[in-house]
Amino acid sequence: MQTSFQIATRAQGLYEFTGDVAGWLAGQGDGLLTLMVRHTSASLLIQENADPEVQVDLLAYFQRLVPPTTDPAMRYLTHTYEGPDDMPGHIKAAMLPVSLSIPVMQGQMRLGRWQGIFLFEHRDAPHTRSVAAHFAAD
Repeated sequence: MQTSFQIATRAQGLYEFTGDVAGWLAGQGDGLLTLMVRHTSASLLIQENADPEVQVDLLAYFQRLVPPTTDPAMRYLTHTYEGPDDMPGHIKAAMLPVSLSIPVMQGQMRLGRWQGIFLFEHRDAPHTRSVAAHFAAD
Protein backbone atom coordinates (compact mmCIF):
# COMPACT_ATOMS: atom_id res chain seq x y z
CA MET A 1 0.00 0.00 0.00
CA GLN A 2 1.45 3.34 -1.03
CA THR A 3 0.57 7.02 -0.93
CA SER A 4 2.24 10.39 -0.61
CA PHE A 5 1.74 13.26 1.77
CA GLN A 6 1.99 16.90 0.69
CA ILE A 7 3.37 19.21 3.37
CA ALA A 8 3.15 22.98 2.80
CA THR A 9 6.00 24.86 4.44
CA ARG A 10 6.28 28.59 5.10
CA ALA A 11 10.02 28.83 5.83
CA GLN A 12 12.74 26.87 7.58
CA GLY A 13 11.34 24.82 10.44
CA LEU A 14 9.80 21.55 11.56
CA TYR A 15 6.32 20.60 10.32
CA GLU A 16 4.56 17.74 12.06
CA PHE A 17 2.42 15.38 9.98
CA THR A 18 1.99 12.46 12.39
CA GLY A 19 -1.81 12.74 12.33
CA ASP A 20 -1.95 12.48 8.54
CA VAL A 21 0.12 9.30 8.59
CA ALA A 22 -1.87 7.81 11.49
CA GLY A 23 -5.13 8.45 9.63
CA TRP A 24 -3.82 6.71 6.52
CA LEU A 25 -2.69 3.67 8.55
CA ALA A 26 -5.92 3.33 10.54
CA GLY A 27 -7.52 -0.06 10.07
CA GLN A 28 -4.33 -1.70 8.81
CA GLY A 29 -2.64 -4.59 10.57
CA ASP A 30 0.96 -5.21 11.54
CA GLY A 31 3.86 -4.26 9.30
CA LEU A 32 6.51 -1.71 8.49
CA LEU A 33 5.98 1.88 7.37
CA THR A 34 8.64 3.54 5.26
CA LEU A 35 8.61 7.29 4.61
CA MET A 36 10.93 9.16 2.23
CA VAL A 37 11.04 12.88 1.47
CA ARG A 38 11.33 13.45 -2.27
CA HIS A 39 13.48 16.60 -2.11
CA THR A 40 17.18 17.33 -1.62
CA SER A 41 16.85 20.24 0.79
CA ALA A 42 14.47 18.81 3.39
CA SER A 43 14.69 15.97 5.93
CA LEU A 44 12.48 13.72 8.02
CA LEU A 45 12.74 13.38 11.79
CA ILE A 46 11.09 11.51 14.61
CA GLN A 47 11.24 14.08 17.36
CA GLU A 48 9.48 15.32 20.49
CA ASN A 49 6.06 16.81 19.75
CA ALA A 50 5.05 17.86 23.28
CA ASP A 51 7.17 20.98 23.78
CA PRO A 52 7.48 23.31 20.76
CA GLU A 53 10.72 24.70 22.20
CA VAL A 54 12.42 21.49 21.03
CA GLN A 55 11.61 22.36 17.41
CA VAL A 56 12.69 25.98 17.91
CA ASP A 57 16.00 24.86 19.40
CA LEU A 58 16.66 22.29 16.65
CA LEU A 59 16.06 24.93 14.00
CA ALA A 60 18.35 27.40 15.78
CA TYR A 61 21.07 24.78 16.19
CA PHE A 62 21.12 23.78 12.52
CA GLN A 63 20.94 27.42 11.37
CA ARG A 64 24.03 28.10 13.48
CA LEU A 65 25.78 24.89 12.44
CA VAL A 66 25.23 25.51 8.71
CA PRO A 67 24.64 29.25 8.12
CA PRO A 68 23.64 30.74 4.75
CA THR A 69 26.29 31.40 2.11
CA THR A 70 26.17 35.10 2.97
CA ASP A 71 27.99 34.21 6.21
CA PRO A 72 31.75 34.80 5.73
CA ALA A 73 32.49 31.33 7.13
CA MET A 74 30.61 29.80 4.18
CA ARG A 75 32.28 31.78 1.37
CA TYR A 76 33.94 28.62 0.01
CA LEU A 77 30.56 27.24 -1.19
CA THR A 78 29.89 27.65 -4.90
CA HIS A 79 26.33 26.28 -5.37
CA THR A 80 24.34 29.48 -4.74
CA TYR A 81 22.10 29.64 -7.85
CA GLU A 82 18.88 29.52 -5.85
CA GLY A 83 19.97 31.81 -3.04
CA PRO A 84 22.09 31.81 0.10
CA ASP A 85 20.02 29.07 1.77
CA ASP A 86 20.31 26.65 -1.17
CA MET A 87 23.58 24.81 -0.54
CA PRO A 88 23.15 24.97 3.26
CA GLY A 89 19.79 23.22 2.72
CA HIS A 90 21.53 20.43 0.81
CA ILE A 91 24.18 20.11 3.54
CA LYS A 92 21.54 19.81 6.27
CA ALA A 93 19.66 17.18 4.25
CA ALA A 94 22.94 15.25 3.86
CA MET A 95 23.40 15.31 7.65
CA LEU A 96 19.86 14.33 8.63
CA PRO A 97 17.65 11.39 7.60
CA VAL A 98 15.60 11.61 4.43
CA SER A 99 13.79 8.34 5.14
CA LEU A 100 12.28 6.68 8.20
CA SER A 101 11.18 3.13 9.02
CA ILE A 102 8.48 2.80 11.67
CA PRO A 103 7.01 -0.47 12.98
CA VAL A 104 3.21 -0.65 12.87
CA MET A 105 1.09 -2.86 15.12
CA GLN A 106 -2.67 -3.19 14.62
CA GLY A 107 -2.67 -0.12 12.39
CA GLN A 108 -0.84 2.11 14.88
CA MET A 109 2.72 3.37 14.63
CA ARG A 110 4.88 2.20 17.49
CA LEU A 111 6.07 5.72 18.30
CA GLY A 112 6.94 6.72 21.84
CA ARG A 113 4.61 8.85 23.95
CA TRP A 114 6.16 12.20 23.00
CA GLN A 115 7.32 11.32 19.49
CA GLY A 116 5.97 12.73 16.26
CA ILE A 117 6.95 12.64 12.60
CA PHE A 118 8.28 15.91 11.21
CA LEU A 119 9.38 17.27 7.88
CA PHE A 120 12.37 19.54 8.50
CA GLU A 121 12.33 22.30 5.88
CA HIS A 122 15.82 23.70 5.22
CA ARG A 123 14.91 26.51 2.80
CA ASP A 124 13.61 30.01 3.54
CA ALA A 125 10.91 30.22 0.85
CA PRO A 126 7.57 28.41 1.07
CA HIS A 127 7.49 24.99 -0.59
CA THR A 128 5.13 22.06 -0.97
CA ARG A 129 7.13 18.98 -0.03
CA SER A 130 6.15 15.47 -1.01
CA VAL A 131 6.75 12.50 1.29
CA ALA A 132 6.35 9.05 -0.25
CA ALA A 133 4.86 6.42 2.07
CA HIS A 134 4.88 2.64 1.77
CA PHE A 135 3.22 0.26 4.21
CA ALA A 136 4.19 -3.40 3.95
CA ALA A 137 1.93 -5.69 5.96
CA ASP A 138 3.37 -8.77 7.63
